[in-house]
Amino acid sequence: MKQLDLLYSGKAKSVYRTENPGELLIKFRDDITAFDGQKKDTLAEKGSLNAGVSTFFFGILEKNGIKTHLVRKIDDTSLIARNLNMIPLEVIVRNIAAGSLVKNYPVEKGTPLNPPVIVIDFKDDTHHDPMLNDDLIFALKLATPDELREMKRIALRVNDVLQEYLGRRGIDLVDFKLEFGKKDGVIYVGDEISMDSMRLWDKKTGESLDKDVYRTGQGDVITCYHRVAIRIIAEE
Repeated sequence: MKQLDLLYSGKAKSVYRTENPGELLIKFRDDITAFDGQKKDTLAEKGSLNAGVSTFFFGILEKNGIKTHLVRKIDDTSLIARNLNMIPLEVIVRNIAAGSLVKNYPVEKGTPLNPPVIVIDFKDDTHHDPMLNDDLIFALKLATPDELREMKRIALRVNDVLQEYLGRRGIDLVDFKLEFGKKDGVIYVGDEISMDSMRLWDKKTGESLDKDVYRTGQGDVITCYHRVAIRIIAEE
Protein backbone atom coordinates (compact mmCIF):
# COMPACT_ATOMS: atom_id res chain seq x y z
CA MET A 1 0.00 0.00 0.00
CA LYS A 2 1.50 3.32 -1.10
CA GLN A 3 1.42 6.31 1.27
CA LEU A 4 0.40 9.46 -0.61
CA ASP A 5 -0.26 13.00 0.64
CA LEU A 6 -1.04 13.87 4.24
CA LEU A 7 -4.76 14.46 4.85
CA TYR A 8 -4.77 15.21 8.56
CA SER A 9 -2.35 15.36 11.47
CA GLY A 10 -3.85 15.10 14.93
CA LYS A 11 -2.28 15.10 18.37
CA ALA A 12 -0.95 11.53 18.07
CA LYS A 13 -1.87 10.18 14.61
CA SER A 14 -1.36 11.16 10.98
CA VAL A 15 -3.76 10.18 8.20
CA TYR A 16 -2.63 9.77 4.59
CA ARG A 17 -4.32 9.09 1.27
CA THR A 18 -3.47 5.87 -0.53
CA GLU A 19 -3.77 4.81 -4.18
CA ASN A 20 -7.13 3.28 -3.21
CA PRO A 21 -9.65 6.12 -2.67
CA GLY A 22 -11.70 3.87 -0.39
CA GLU A 23 -8.83 3.33 2.05
CA LEU A 24 -6.58 5.53 4.20
CA LEU A 25 -3.27 4.91 5.92
CA ILE A 26 -3.25 5.82 9.61
CA LYS A 27 0.14 6.19 11.30
CA PHE A 28 0.34 6.21 15.11
CA ARG A 29 3.08 8.61 16.18
CA ASP A 30 5.12 8.60 19.40
CA ASP A 31 3.58 11.91 20.50
CA ILE A 32 1.59 12.12 23.72
CA THR A 33 -0.44 15.09 24.97
CA ALA A 34 -2.65 15.98 27.92
CA PHE A 35 -4.73 18.89 29.16
CA ASP A 36 -5.90 19.98 25.72
CA GLY A 37 -2.36 19.88 24.35
CA GLN A 38 -0.78 21.95 27.14
CA LYS A 39 1.45 19.02 28.15
CA LYS A 40 3.35 17.36 25.29
CA ASP A 41 6.11 14.79 24.88
CA THR A 42 7.46 12.32 22.35
CA LEU A 43 8.01 8.85 23.82
CA ALA A 44 9.69 6.03 21.92
CA GLU A 45 7.44 3.00 21.19
CA LYS A 46 4.25 4.78 22.22
CA GLY A 47 2.90 4.72 18.64
CA SER A 48 3.54 1.02 18.16
CA LEU A 49 1.91 0.15 21.50
CA ASN A 50 -1.28 2.06 20.71
CA ALA A 51 -1.39 0.73 17.14
CA GLY A 52 -1.08 -2.84 18.41
CA VAL A 53 -3.74 -2.51 21.10
CA SER A 54 -6.13 -0.65 18.77
CA THR A 55 -5.78 -3.32 16.10
CA PHE A 56 -6.39 -6.03 18.69
CA PHE A 57 -9.51 -4.35 20.07
CA PHE A 58 -10.90 -3.70 16.60
CA GLY A 59 -10.47 -7.41 15.89
CA ILE A 60 -12.42 -8.33 19.02
CA LEU A 61 -15.24 -5.96 18.04
CA GLU A 62 -15.40 -7.37 14.52
CA LYS A 63 -15.65 -10.90 15.93
CA ASN A 64 -18.62 -9.70 17.96
CA GLY A 65 -20.43 -8.24 14.96
CA ILE A 66 -19.43 -4.60 15.49
CA LYS A 67 -18.25 -2.89 12.31
CA THR A 68 -14.95 -0.95 12.54
CA HIS A 69 -12.84 0.99 10.07
CA LEU A 70 -9.94 -1.47 10.31
CA VAL A 71 -8.90 -3.17 7.07
CA ARG A 72 -5.50 -4.49 8.16
CA LYS A 73 -2.36 -3.57 10.08
CA ILE A 74 0.65 -3.12 7.78
CA ASP A 75 3.53 -2.47 10.20
CA ASP A 76 4.22 -1.72 13.86
CA THR A 77 2.74 1.77 13.77
CA SER A 78 0.43 1.85 10.73
CA LEU A 79 -2.88 0.42 9.65
CA ILE A 80 -5.11 0.62 6.60
CA ALA A 81 -8.62 1.83 7.36
CA ARG A 82 -11.81 2.42 5.45
CA ASN A 83 -12.16 6.00 4.24
CA LEU A 84 -15.13 7.13 6.30
CA ASN A 85 -17.09 10.34 6.49
CA MET A 86 -16.26 11.03 10.14
CA ILE A 87 -18.95 12.34 12.47
CA PRO A 88 -17.46 15.16 14.63
CA LEU A 89 -18.60 13.69 17.94
CA GLU A 90 -16.74 11.95 20.74
CA VAL A 91 -19.00 9.38 22.40
CA ILE A 92 -17.76 8.67 25.92
CA VAL A 93 -19.05 5.73 27.95
CA ARG A 94 -18.52 5.93 31.72
CA ASN A 95 -18.82 2.89 34.00
CA ILE A 96 -17.10 4.36 37.06
CA ALA A 97 -16.91 8.01 38.10
CA ALA A 98 -13.49 9.51 37.36
CA GLY A 99 -11.79 12.36 35.51
CA SER A 100 -13.90 15.30 34.39
CA LEU A 101 -17.08 13.72 35.76
CA VAL A 102 -15.65 13.98 39.29
CA LYS A 103 -14.17 17.41 38.62
CA ASN A 104 -17.39 18.94 37.29
CA TYR A 105 -20.15 17.15 39.20
CA PRO A 106 -20.89 16.17 42.83
CA VAL A 107 -19.91 12.51 42.51
CA GLU A 108 -17.08 10.73 44.30
CA LYS A 109 -14.24 9.13 42.34
CA GLY A 110 -14.74 5.38 42.05
CA THR A 111 -18.56 5.49 42.27
CA PRO A 112 -20.04 2.77 40.01
CA LEU A 113 -22.39 4.11 37.34
CA ASN A 114 -25.16 1.62 36.63
CA PRO A 115 -26.42 1.89 33.97
CA PRO A 116 -23.36 3.34 32.23
CA VAL A 117 -23.44 7.06 31.49
CA ILE A 118 -22.98 8.27 27.91
CA VAL A 119 -21.48 11.73 27.46
CA ILE A 120 -21.02 13.30 24.02
CA ASP A 121 -18.50 16.03 23.20
CA PHE A 122 -18.12 18.12 20.06
CA LYS A 123 -14.83 17.12 18.41
CA ASP A 124 -13.47 20.59 17.72
CA ASP A 125 -10.11 21.68 19.14
CA THR A 126 -10.82 25.36 18.45
CA HIS A 127 -13.76 25.19 20.87
CA HIS A 128 -11.99 22.81 23.30
CA ASP A 129 -14.34 19.86 22.66
CA PRO A 130 -17.39 21.12 24.59
CA MET A 131 -20.05 18.76 25.88
CA LEU A 132 -23.24 18.52 23.82
CA ASN A 133 -26.79 17.41 24.45
CA ASP A 134 -29.06 15.81 21.85
CA ASP A 135 -30.81 19.09 21.01
CA LEU A 136 -27.51 20.83 20.26
CA ILE A 137 -26.37 17.89 18.12
CA PHE A 138 -29.51 18.17 16.02
CA ALA A 139 -29.46 22.00 15.91
CA LEU A 140 -25.84 21.97 14.67
CA LYS A 141 -26.69 19.17 12.22
CA LEU A 142 -23.84 17.02 13.51
CA ALA A 143 -25.94 13.83 13.37
CA THR A 144 -29.53 12.81 12.75
CA PRO A 145 -31.69 11.28 15.49
CA ASP A 146 -31.31 7.85 13.88
CA GLU A 147 -27.53 8.22 13.63
CA LEU A 148 -27.26 9.33 17.25
CA ARG A 149 -29.38 6.41 18.44
CA GLU A 150 -27.21 4.01 16.46
CA MET A 151 -23.96 5.47 17.82
CA LYS A 152 -25.23 5.18 21.39
CA ARG A 153 -26.39 1.61 20.75
CA ILE A 154 -23.02 0.63 19.29
CA ALA A 155 -21.14 2.38 22.11
CA LEU A 156 -23.02 0.39 24.76
CA ARG A 157 -22.44 -2.83 22.82
CA VAL A 158 -18.70 -2.03 22.62
CA ASN A 159 -18.81 -1.39 26.36
CA ASP A 160 -20.32 -4.82 27.03
CA VAL A 161 -17.73 -6.58 24.87
CA LEU A 162 -14.71 -4.75 26.27
CA GLN A 163 -15.87 -4.85 29.90
CA GLU A 164 -16.26 -8.62 29.70
CA TYR A 165 -12.91 -9.09 27.96
CA LEU A 166 -10.90 -6.78 30.19
CA GLY A 167 -12.57 -8.11 33.32
CA ARG A 168 -11.10 -11.55 32.60
CA ARG A 169 -7.69 -9.87 32.64
CA GLY A 170 -8.24 -8.23 36.01
CA ILE A 171 -8.85 -4.79 34.52
CA ASP A 172 -11.77 -2.42 35.18
CA LEU A 173 -12.96 -0.46 32.16
CA VAL A 174 -13.62 2.87 33.89
CA ASP A 175 -14.48 4.87 30.78
CA PHE A 176 -13.53 5.19 27.12
CA LYS A 177 -14.03 7.37 24.05
CA LEU A 178 -15.26 6.29 20.63
CA GLU A 179 -15.45 8.10 17.33
CA PHE A 180 -17.65 7.06 14.44
CA GLY A 181 -17.79 7.48 10.69
CA LYS A 182 -20.20 6.64 7.86
CA LYS A 183 -19.77 4.84 4.58
CA ASP A 184 -22.66 3.91 2.27
CA GLY A 185 -25.15 4.64 5.04
CA VAL A 186 -23.44 2.31 7.53
CA ILE A 187 -21.92 3.59 10.79
CA TYR A 188 -18.50 2.22 11.75
CA VAL A 189 -16.33 2.60 14.83
CA GLY A 190 -13.28 4.63 13.77
CA ASP A 191 -10.24 6.42 15.20
CA GLU A 192 -8.56 4.25 17.87
CA ILE A 193 -9.24 2.24 21.01
CA SER A 194 -6.11 2.32 23.13
CA MET A 195 -4.65 3.39 26.46
CA ASP A 196 -4.82 6.97 25.14
CA SER A 197 -8.60 6.83 24.75
CA MET A 198 -9.56 4.68 27.76
CA ARG A 199 -9.33 4.84 31.52
CA LEU A 200 -8.30 1.44 32.93
CA TRP A 201 -7.75 0.43 36.57
CA ASP A 202 -6.25 -2.72 38.00
CA LYS A 203 -9.10 -4.57 39.73
CA LYS A 204 -7.02 -5.52 42.79
CA THR A 205 -4.89 -2.44 43.38
CA GLY A 206 -6.83 0.37 41.67
CA GLU A 207 -3.61 1.31 39.83
CA SER A 208 -4.05 3.42 36.68
CA LEU A 209 -3.16 1.56 33.49
CA ASP A 210 -3.71 4.37 30.97
CA LYS A 211 -2.79 7.94 30.05
CA ASP A 212 -3.64 9.16 33.55
CA VAL A 213 -0.15 7.91 34.45
CA TYR A 214 1.17 10.66 32.15
CA ARG A 215 -1.44 13.27 33.04
CA THR A 216 -0.78 13.07 36.78
CA GLY A 217 2.89 12.06 36.80
CA GLN A 218 2.29 8.68 38.45
CA GLY A 219 5.32 7.02 36.83
CA ASP A 220 6.76 6.01 33.48
CA VAL A 221 3.87 5.87 31.04
CA ILE A 222 5.66 3.71 28.45
CA THR A 223 6.47 1.07 31.07
CA CYS A 224 2.80 1.16 32.06
CA TYR A 225 1.64 0.88 28.42
CA HIS A 226 3.97 -2.08 27.86
CA ARG A 227 2.58 -3.92 30.87
CA VAL A 228 -1.08 -3.29 30.06
CA ALA A 229 -0.59 -4.15 26.36
CA ILE A 230 0.83 -7.53 27.37
CA ARG A 231 -2.13 -8.13 29.68
CA ILE A 232 -4.63 -7.16 26.97
CA ILE A 233 -3.13 -9.09 24.07
CA ALA A 234 -1.88 -12.19 25.91
CA GLU A 235 -3.65 -15.39 24.86
CA GLU A 236 -6.10 -16.88 27.33
